[in-house]
Amino acid sequence: MPSRAWIYLVFFLSGFAALLYQIVWQRALYAIYGINIESVTMVVTAFMLGLGLGSLAGGEVSKDAKRPVLLMFSLVELGIGLFGAVSLGVFHAVGRVTLGMSTIGTFFVTFFLVLVPTLLMGSTLPLLVAHLVRSSGNVGKSVGTLYFVNTLGSAFASAASVLFIMGRAGQLGSVRVAAALNVTVSLLAYVAHRRAQRPEEIAEALAAPATGEK
Repeated sequence: MPSRAWIYLVFFLSGFAALLYQIVWQRALYAIYGINIESVTMVVTAFMLGLGLGSLAGGEVSKDAKRPVLLMFSLVELGIGLFGAVSLGVFHAVGRVTLGMSTIGTFFVTFFLVLVPTLLMGSTLPLLVAHLVRSSGNVGKSVGTLYFVNTLGSAFASAASVLFIMGRAGQLGSVRVAAALNVTVSLLAYVAHRRAQRPEEIAEALAAPATGEK
């Protein structure tokens, strides 16, 4: 269905942007805190834990069938894009303030730096799964297809960042590309949400008693 094709497209772009952020943010954080086994472990742990917690949160939120999960997905993507646009400036500012901090302190700073955006990223899959399950009723197909599309977007981002984006645009340009993708995804998801709401609004208007009739 065309509506599902739009969902797959936006989640492909979402996965592309998320992987691009991960590459740039890891490089930025390594430049701030150094590249060693401790810093690599801390950055990767912070990313994975944030994604996991975000997935749990998104799953809990999407359980309520009355919640507009597609609209929520749109807002989540917008939030990721807004953070992404200013992320490098935030990282460098915090890095200057925390210069010389202990390993434990560095871990918590790194964790909280990426906690909000990775929480948002982790919540995207369960929100879209809930949307597709409501329309198709097929949980397995919805999860599998969305996970495939998102992973495919990440794979393309991994190759594109190495072959083209990072070399041409640098870190700042790369996060701007990712932020632009997030905003685009947010707008597309919002349009899809409004289109999905239109039949319900028409049905409510037809069901409502006519006003002004004698």
